[in-house]
Amino acid sequence: MTLEIHDLAFAYEDESVLEGIDLTAESGQLLGFLGPNGSGKSTLLQAINRILDPDRGTVRIDGDLVSESSRNEIARRVGYVPQEEQSAFPATVFETILQGRRPQGGWSPSERDRQAATAMIDRLDLEAFTNRRVSELSGGQRQKVRLGRALVGEPSALLLDEPTSALDLKHQLDVMDLIVEHVRKRDVAGLIAIHDLNLAARYCDRIALLFEGEIYDVGGPDVLNPETIRTVYGVEATVRHLGDRRLVVPETAVDGQRAPEAELAFRVTADDD
Repeated sequence: MTLEIHDLAFAYEDESVLEGIDLTAESGQLLGFLGPNGSGKSTLLQAINRILDPDRGTVRIDGDLVSESSRNEIARRVGYVPQEEQSAFPATVFETILQGRRPQGGWSPSERDRQAATAMIDRLDLEAFTNRRVSELSGGQRQKVRLGRALVGEPSALLLDEPTSALDLKHQLDVMDLIVEHVRKRDVAGLIAIHDLNLAARYCDRIALLFEGEIYDVGGPDVLNPETIRTVYGVEATVRHLGDRRLVVPETAVDGQRAPEAELAFRVTADDD
């Protein structure tokens, strides 16, 4: 499966958010969207999924134009995990995850659909909350439920908007391990908007750096070097290596102020020899 984005542009009224985006995502790989707040990461995911209609450009899945696909066809082929959402109806964890099977089989779930939802709840370690209303869960638990709803439909493309933002460190790693395992074993094209540079370097096969609505650079984790971080984030940073892992350590903002660690990455305390 190939997802192709060509010359995509989007603006909110007169404010340009995305301009001339060209990217390709391949099945079995995780492509990370990185960039500071306001660089267009979430908008790009929404334009790919046709939640927003771009002003120009095309998105194709295996050659098929998303703009010419029905909403149900998009839902069958694309799994989407937003940062947050407000549900109009109270639903349990089981019911919410089961909704992810609806594009495959309609409004009457089969036994296979129910089994798939149960298996996904187990994979996400949410068994204790199966019959709990989603509104009663913590932010991190709700995010895992949204992830389960997207994965259970077995889409060929997976769009993830900061899926680890509400999670503690252990659950960040658990969720990223699950995402990468799913992308590779199910041969899915994964696209993830993410703030944490170290998580991106650890898990993403390719990284696209967005800067002022355009693609500044795209490639492997080695695009996260001091020069690009200085330009894109306005921060001086050191890039270290621990075994085969790339670690970004923010030092100071270019204007001499302390680096915004929450925006960039957790500070590294491990020995990097």
